[in-house]
Amino acid sequence: MGMVVIPCSMKTAAGIWIGYSDNLLLRAADVTLKERRRLVLVPRECPMSPIHLRNLADLSAMGAEILPPMLTYYGAPQSISDMEQQLVGRILDRFGLDLPGCPRWEGMP
Repeated sequence: MGMVVIPCSMKTAAGIWIGYSDNLLLRAADVTLKERRRLVLVPRECPMSPIHLRNLADLSAMGAEILPPMLTYYGAPQSISDMEQQLVGRILDRFGLDLPGCPRWEGMP
């Protein structure tokens, strides 16, 4: 199916980018890319340096999907928990999975 790395530190992103598979997480991400499965990275750093941006851009070119954990307000959330649920829903949506109670964005009415 695929893999999600959340949170994805810049150290982890760099390890995936360079193919430095010295632990199970990096090895699993390496195999996911090698087998052309979906790899979603949720980077946690902010702000990002030019090195971070280059690594993430290169990972995207290799087939990884970069999904920053952006909290949104268009769903009129009532709590931080609502915003977190919406983020998890967006991540699961990348795999075609539904999160009960989290409607998908259907565009503007």
